Amino acid sequence: MHKVTDLKVLYFGTPVVLIGSRNEDGSANLAPMSSAWWLGQTCVLGLGDSAQSAINLRREGECVLNLPSSAQVDAVDALALLSANPHLSETKRAQGYRYERHKFTAAGMTELPGDLVQAPRAAECPVQLECRLETATPLTGNTRCTAFEVSVIRAHIDEHLILPGTDHYIDPLGWDPLIMKFCEFFGNTHRLTPSRLAEGWNMPARLPTTP
Repeated sequence: MHKVTDLKVLYFGTPVVLIGSRNEDGSANLAPMSSAWWLGQTCVLGLGDSAQSAINLRREGECVLNLPSSAQVDAVDALALLSANPHLSETKRAQGYRYERHKFTAAGMTELPGDLVQAPRAAECPVQLECRLETATPLTGNTRCTAFEVSVIRAHIDEHLILPGTDHYIDPLGWDPLIMKFCEFFGNTHRLTPSRLAEGWNMPARLPTTP
C-alpha cells in the first residue's frame, strides 16, 4: 500500500560532482554537489544562486566537473559544510557551514590546470570534465536556484576506467561513482560513511555504515 506524503527531500540517488571553478581573485574553488544529469555531451547542474560555484560559473562561463569515486568519500565530506562565499546566510551558519577559501587544501586534493578552460581539475578524481556554460535558467517557482546547462568540451579519464578494446567508453564494472541518496553517501550499493551534510540538514535517517 502506498502512502500519500509531502516529501521534504527528493534526492533519490545521483552522482556526486566536485565543481572546479575560479573565484574573482583567481583562486581555485572546489565544491561538492549532486543535482546533476547528463544527456549526450550536455550536463545540467542545479545550484543555489548564493553558492560560490554559481557566482563563479556566471562570471567565468566555464567549470570542471570532477567526478569522485567512492574512494574519495572522505575528501568530499570534508568539503560538505564549507563555502568560499564569505557572505553566509544565518540559515547556513545554523547548519554548520563556515567560510573557507582554500578548498583543495581542505579536501587534501591536488589542483591541476585545465587544457581548454581556466577552471581547475582535481587530480585524485578519476573523471574530470572540462565544460563551458551554455545557458542559465532560473527554476520555476524558486528564484533562489538556477539550472546551468554546460557542454563538455574535454574529458580526462583514468586509463583504468576505459573499457578494454575501446578508446571512448567507460567500463561500467570498473567505475564505482560516489552516490548521494537523501544526503547520505553510497558506493557499490553500500552506505560508506556518516555525512556531515545530513547532520547539518537534520536528516532523520542515521543508518549503519557498511565496512
